[in-house]
Amino acid sequence: MLDSSHAVYRRFSTRGEPAIAAAAVTERTSEPPHLHVWRRLRELFGYHEIIVNLVRKELKVRYTASALGAVWSLLNPIVFLGVFSFVTRVLGNKIPSFPVYLLSGLLAWNLFSTTLLSGARSIIENAYLVKKVAFPREILPIASVGVGLFDFVLQSAVLFLFILVSRHGFRIQALVLYPLSLLTLLVFTMAVTFMASGLNVRYRDVQHLLNLWLLVWFWMTPIVYPGGLAQTADTSVFGISAFHLLLLNPMTAVALGFQRALYGSPQPPGAPRPVLPIVSVHWLVTLEGVVLAGSLLLLWLTWSTFFRLSGDFAEEI
Repeated sequence: MLDSSHAVYRRFSTRGEPAIAAAAVTERTSEPPHLHVWRRLRELFGYHEIIVNLVRKELKVRYTASALGAVWSLLNPIVFLGVFSFVTRVLGNKIPSFPVYLLSGLLAWNLFSTTLLSGARSIIENAYLVKKVAFPREILPIASVGVGLFDFVLQSAVLFLFILVSRHGFRIQALVLYPLSLLTLLVFTMAVTFMASGLNVRYRDVQHLLNLWLLVWFWMTPIVYPGGLAQTADTSVFGISAFHLLLLNPMTAVALGFQRALYGSPQPPGAPRPVLPIVSVHWLVTLEGVVLAGSLLLLWLTWSTFFRLSGDFAEEI
């Protein structure tokens, strides 16, 4: 079985450099043949301090020798808001409060894409740990989600402040979509990250394919262009409307949830056509619930696959 949590924590402690370089043999795990979710969750909870330390370590490495540190995470949305506020005034963008609309979906997408890319490399980049220390391999992709969530929280604070200062305002009845969309996003991101990180150990092309696929995936999600445009478009593929095709993408439901919660009205005053799909908040809550249920099922499948592959990670890296 795995080393005890206390023993592994002593090795992982980031108060000093990880004291595993002197280990001379590869540690192998002896896992059960099948994943028992609740038992594994309790085991992972015992490693929560290690996960926090890994997140802290990744953030420290990112901002090493940086004068501004975590402020760089805040500058990204600030620059976006400034640039797009200027561009929309100069070019006369027909979407009112376009910076709010854009960042409402873009920040969610950034959490998903950056976590997926870093999580796919998490096992390989921590090969020295995987080879020398026995621990639940899941904590490495989980730590990637933690790093992405840290940036998301900081950047969302900038967006919330901008919404208040610009007097764009919130729609109280739609704010219920925000926590539901965030939960769905985290579950779906964790599910896809488990699969990508597990496969990338054996097939190194996965991390390169992800960069191309995420580019396509981004434009399949209504973030830059109005989601309401797809609903009103008279376009179909094999008899399926463009709007329903977009709904096959789980990230569409996530983006629409964040946009409705933060941007608000589907067709604000001054908009010549709907910016968001003209559907009720209840309809979006139902959609988020369906995607969340599907994401939980996907999480179980990908976690089981990751768990099955993890026993060979030390030999395959």
